[in-house]
Amino acid sequence: MRRLVVMRHAKAEPVAATDHARRLVERGRRDAEEAGAWAREHGVLPDHAFVSDAARARETWLAFTEGAGLEIEAQLEAGLYPAGPDSTLALLRTAPEAAATVMVVGHNPTMAHLVHLLDDGTADAEAFAEIIAGFPTSAVAVLEVETTWAELEVAGARISAFHVGRS
Repeated sequence: MRRLVVMRHAKAEPVAATDHARRLVERGRRDAEEAGAWAREHGVLPDHAFVSDAARARETWLAFTEGAGLEIEAQLEAGLYPAGPDSTLALLRTAPEAAATVMVVGHNPTMAHLVHLLDDGTADAEAFAEIIAGFPTSAVAVLEVETTWAELEVAGARISAFHVGRS
């Protein structure tokens, strides 16, 4: 069994020189760190991560790893910034086969759409209800994957947990 952790970046400043350059606000840093602590507590720490190269996603990853006590380098992906769910799914298929838990940190609406796209219809009822209510900043969805990463398909995972990092 493999796990996929899908996270929306944390709360960012509303404006910057470019949208790509928007950085986290202090609340965002704290929330992402709390999400990392939650992941550690629930045993869903990634051994590989794809992270958008946008400033707010990179900073989310750094705060998440701090809270999780994790020391792995993320694979920064420029393509995650403009990506839709289909191209994000294609990226996930390139994850190392040895990776037991893969994480992706990106942007909405793509992260929320990806979770819905991958859901096989047997999701944990409570987690699914929370996801339907919204996928706010610092949201983390955990999905169980029974195939290899290369074989991951639409409706190929089960939502098992959902958490919104709030400090």
